Amino acid sequence: MVGQGASLLFRLVLMLLLLAAGVSFAFYAGTGQAAYKKWGLVILKWTLLAAFGFFAVLILERLA
Repeated sequence: MVGQGASLLFRLVLMLLLLAAGVSFAFYAGTGQAAYKKWGLVILKWTLLAAFGFFAVLILERLA
């Protein structure tokens, strides 16, 4: 079972990664450099995959 501290830590990391993606998109909007857009999309993609995996584990624990 996922501990309370681990769950809180994972949520904090997810929020920081989403913030990083948002900052990257803001840099892209401000500078127009495609590298910032690319980094933002990469960060967002892996953050969403990690979140889906985490919540899948939570759901499977609840079912077991």
